[in-house]
Amino acid sequence: MNDLDYAGDINPEKTWDLLKNNKDSHLIDCRTSAEWNFVGVPDLTNLGKNTHFVEWQSYPLMEKNDNFLKEISDLGLSKDSTLIFICRSGARSRSAAEFLTNHGYKHCFNFCEGFEGSHDELGHRGNVNGWKNSKLPWKQG
Repeated sequence: MNDLDYAGDINPEKTWDLLKNNKDSHLIDCRTSAEWNFVGVPDLTNLGKNTHFVEWQSYPLMEKNDNFLKEISDLGLSKDSTLIFICRSGARSRSAAEFLTNHGYKHCFNFCEGFEGSHDELGHRGNVNGWKNSKLPWKQG
């Protein structure tokens, strides 16, 4: 297995442009099912697309999902597709993008701000950056 670099970090504006203008681009939310259900999920219906949901780590123990590669493969996406990974803050999604790059996927991006973004001065998420704070469409799970 090669230790290749993933395609890179991508911000909200570039993410939305890629998803809007590249027919073979896909958003993969790699947070946990609990986060999808209780925090909310990206909504791509305005683009005629669906968000794909594949846990990088499984709740509640937060152990790495040993079936991650298979679950991604089961989505039926080409290894040439543009894949954008999103998690809460950009850490798990970066790991997922790196992992898939090392398994032959050629265009894996990390949504670096995450769905909820960085902590503010009070330790709260959602007020500084991220999918929700950027006013990108989302809905409750």
